[in-house]
Amino acid sequence: MQLFVEKDSIVREIWGKGDTVLFIFAGASGEFALNKAVDWLYFTGKLPADPLGRLFSTVRYARLIVFASMDEANASIDSLRKIHGAVEQNRGFSIPDWAYRDVLFMLIHYSIAAYELLERKLSDEEKEEVYNVFYRVGTRMGLKELPPTYLEWLPVRESHLVADLQQSKYTSDLFRQYRKHLGPIRFKILIDAQKLVIPQHVKKLLHFNSFSLLSIAIPVYKISRVLKMDGLLKNALLPSEYKTQIKELDLHQQ
Repeated sequence: MQLFVEKDSIVREIWGKGDTVLFIFAGASGEFALNKAVDWLYFTGKLPADPLGRLFSTVRYARLIVFASMDEANASIDSLRKIHGAVEQNRGFSIPDWAYRDVLFMLIHYSIAAYELLERKLSDEEKEEVYNVFYRVGTRMGLKELPPTYLEWLPVRESHLVADLQQSKYTSDLFRQYRKHLGPIRFKILIDAQKLVIPQHVKKLLHFNSFSLLSIAIPVYKISRVLKMDGLLKNALLPSEYKTQIKELDLHQQ
């Protein structure tokens, strides 16, 4: 059986660890709040109503692709495109292609940034491997103008950050929703996590300084993983109603 991502791929290692996945979506939640196309998720109402549920839903979709056979992964990608197509039909116009690329670009950037924060620096070959997996996802979705390699993607990613991000009423509202659903302490942890993985341009637009208390806590957390206490920390960082989803974050380490 042909796999969409080979078993020894660094991408499986990245997406098989719950703490890495949490940092991926911490960073993406900050950047996406600035995206000029964020109004699409307000059209459905799903993101502001349940931002954490939306996070776990996205995690499930990403993992269906990363840990699936080629046929199963392609079916999941096709399903994802159909879901967005239905939203486009209901609204009466299409989600711009650059907006799809932005989401894909976030998954690439934060996969690398989160893993390097918590584990080690990736080699150029491993970064290319990460890029290639999401390039194939984007190609299957029919996205245009995707650079063929990681190195060619880097300047395109920078140009997207400049062109497609802005502070808006949705930015402020999403961060209010994050705070409402997480509570003040967990919200502070979210902001500190975002500071460690978001690009400098995103940090500037969000008016974040560079200091994060988590930069002190990360070494302690790494020790906790060795002592098998990281599950306690994950439960402390997310609300109790998400206990099942928190446990599932580490189910795919293989």
